[in-house]
Amino acid sequence: MEVMMNSKQLCAQYAESLIEDGMIVSLGGGQTIQYLITEIKEKNRKVKVVTPSSHTAISCIQKGIDVLALQWNSSIDIAFDGCDEVDENFCALKSGGGIHTLEKITASMAEQYILMVDDTKYAPKLKYTHPVVLEVLPEAFSYICAKLKEMNYVFAPRLASNKDGFILSEHGNILIDIHIQSYIDPKELYSLLKSMTGVIEVSLFVREVTGILLASNDQVEFLRK
Repeated sequence: MEVMMNSKQLCAQYAESLIEDGMIVSLGGGQTIQYLITEIKEKNRKVKVVTPSSHTAISCIQKGIDVLALQWNSSIDIAFDGCDEVDENFCALKSGGGIHTLEKITASMAEQYILMVDDTKYAPKLKYTHPVVLEVLPEAFSYICAKLKEMNYVFAPRLASNKDGFILSEHGNILIDIHIQSYIDPKELYSLLKSMTGVIEVSLFVREVTGILLASNDQVEFLRK
């Protein structure tokens, strides 16, 4: 009996077909990446993996896939990741994981940076149904909040649910969620937010994405920039 694959599994299967033995491959986080790890293992791909996600690193190690430290690599052959939203101009919004700075480093290093999404996350323009996230230096927190108030943005620092205080990034920086109320061009918004002193990175990817694996109606389309 044939087993039906969900959209995440279809994307993972297509992604694996783009990987060649000997490549250095970057893998982000999320369930689709977990399926891709399984595909890489089952197809016995001879690759080395770098990742901004500790969960992904653990999954690879458990399956016997070589994991390299990101800081000792200057280039990546191909990178796969997910996102919350992406538009037809290949601008993407990432929000949930809070590791967008590390993700953007791997994206910038990669010859190809490919997002894997289903058609609910793809639109002509970003809808901003998820917050834009800033990673900011702790010393700049009050300054950044004051600047955001001046610009009339609705925002809040990301707070921990099981401890008192902030949720911090991998490097001990504060995450601020900004809720965009009306459409603004993502490149313009990125430039505005990134220009504030103390902002390390913004969770808008406006130039890094080179391809999109778009799952729809039990098939995957590879959109290239």
